[in-house]
Amino acid sequence: MTNLFITVLAYVIDRVFGEFAFIKHPIIIIGEFISFFENKFYKDTIFRGALLVLFMLLSIGIITLTLQTLLESLPTLLTILLTSIIASMFIAHKMLHDAVLGVLNATDKRHAISMLVSRDTKDMSDSDINKAAIETYAENLSDGVIAPLFYLLLFGLVGVVLYKVINTMDSMVGYRNDKYENYGKVAAILDDIVNFIPSRLTAIFIMVLGKEKKLFAFYKDGKKHDSPNAGHPITAMALVLNIKLGGDTSYFGKIKKKSTFGEGRTLIKDDDVKKATCIFYTLYFNKTI
Repeated sequence: MTNLFITVLAYVIDRVFGEFAFIKHPIIIIGEFISFFENKFYKDTIFRGALLVLFMLLSIGIITLTLQTLLESLPTLLTILLTSIIASMFIAHKMLHDAVLGVLNATDKRHAISMLVSRDTKDMSDSDINKAAIETYAENLSDGVIAPLFYLLLFGLVGVVLYKVINTMDSMVGYRNDKYENYGKVAAILDDIVNFIPSRLTAIFIMVLGKEKKLFAFYKDGKKHDSPNAGHPITAMALVLNIKLGGDTSYFGKIKKKSTFGEGRTLIKDDDVKKATCIFYTLYFNKTI
């Protein structure tokens, strides 16, 4: 029951306050640990990558367990409050919402979306920009919101912190390129595992809040994505908004063949982005921002 109170309160704190700019974000600290290990021990082998994962989970896990033990020695209400504040820093709903919605209001929308995605943006149409924004929002609802809440609810502060450790390792080294093909493999596989349930929960929540009757209709297209997880919330968002997402995309000057998600219109408008960002944020699908 305590974890439930902490999870709800942490989510509310993130919704209201977002990032605490006056302190160093814990994800930055986790990233520094990852970089430290890489600078000292990098070698593009699966073994070294496994050592990175072990080093990160043990070191950050011990630090978090120590912090949790100290917090639990305080009066119960103070423990819940402080734990919730700390846990809220591992939830990124307000930041995600504001960043994606901010693309619509940017003077240079192509530059704004380039801060959120890795695809080529200089030749994007407004519809392409809106599509990229919605895909980013849908995918990151799982990684940045639902998954952290899921592990916080199940395992407390240690759960949410170790989830973000895994997620951050994947975002830093989980690439299929010359440098990280082997080194990042264990981190990437582990990230796929821990996101398996949250990504599907995210898709179900989108379908429910979007009032879709066929609750699991997202699975048909969602399983086509290169990632075993990302396609499900993206497809759910496409179905709820009656648009088509995905499709061939340019990365670093080369077109990558990608599956499409959903069967709706291909012209994606600003209002579609607004509706996407308010599905979770306000819990009222028909309310626009």
